[in-house]
Amino acid sequence: MTDDDLHARVHSLQGDFAPLLLAWQRREGRHDLPWQNTRDPYRVWLSEIMLQQTQVTTVLGYYRNFLARFPDVAALAAAPQDEVMAAWAGLGYYSRARNLHRCAQAVVERHGGVFPSTAAELAELPGIGRSTAAAISSFCFGERAAILDGNVKRVLGRLLAFDGDLSQASQEKRLWRQAEALLPPDGADMPAYTQGLMDLGASLCATRSPQCLLCPVSALCAGRAEGEPTRYPIKTRKLKRGQRESWWLWLEHEGRIWLQQRPNEGVWGGLWTLPLFDDEDSLNRHSVALGAAAPETLPRVKHVLTHLDWILHPRRALLTADTAPPIDGVWVAREQLASYALPAPLKKLLD
Repeated sequence: MTDDDLHARVHSLQGDFAPLLLAWQRREGRHDLPWQNTRDPYRVWLSEIMLQQTQVTTVLGYYRNFLARFPDVAALAAAPQDEVMAAWAGLGYYSRARNLHRCAQAVVERHGGVFPSTAAELAELPGIGRSTAAAISSFCFGERAAILDGNVKRVLGRLLAFDGDLSQASQEKRLWRQAEALLPPDGADMPAYTQGLMDLGASLCATRSPQCLLCPVSALCAGRAEGEPTRYPIKTRKLKRGQRESWWLWLEHEGRIWLQQRPNEGVWGGLWTLPLFDDEDSLNRHSVALGAAAPETLPRVKHVLTHLDWILHPRRALLTADTAPPIDGVWVAREQLASYALPAPLKKLLD
């Protein structure tokens, strides 16, 4: 599809798409989520970050608990990173939590604790990308700014039968331009319009089984008119999955467990975990050096990540002497574990 063809297709939609989407969202969209019906950028920002790569049902409990612990951006900025990571533990993609903390500190230091009101300024903050910045500015300040997350790429890709490969940055930029051209003219409509795109992509315009008969814009959809809406959006480059094996050494003495903090970079960055080894022989050597009995073999744990299947082999050893193992870490009493940011598989194992 040439740029002229694409421009003509978008131009033909400009008077109809936004009004139909707005009417549907006000009638059928989501209105009772805890981060809706507010213009508080702190709450909207927090929800947008939590919802990246995470289902709404999972986010709900974390969102409420996080707000109870950090009710505003100043409280989050002032908190120690370990406390922030502990509140995030289990949500995954932990770089989001580190960036969340850095962003809160930047809002306090650069903007006096007040979020800027434009998408351009918001996008300069740590961890806020272009689409997230636009969502915050449109929800909270009524700015006419386009979002383009995964769901919206699917909605617009099908609507326009956009045949550009979105794994290419140049094609994604083309779709950004069309997303901006389709915005409603009135900034007062932006919260409902933005929410409508999110709701449509999260419900009727599903990845594999779109419910086109119920879609409010099906009569406008070029992908449906072609008879194969699931062809869009087009993205040819796929992530190659890998596999990793590690061995966990669970050292325990009188109700205390030895934990190590992971480096900030990489999987489980900044979280606390049991000592990890690349092979069982290394684990056994450390266990023998501590004078522990032969470690107990526990069922293996398979941890599925976006790019990796991580097979973890836990081995549990009880120590009789009250000595610190010759491995970096700290003893943590069981009743104190909730204060430490533990990855979800470890939390489940220790429970």
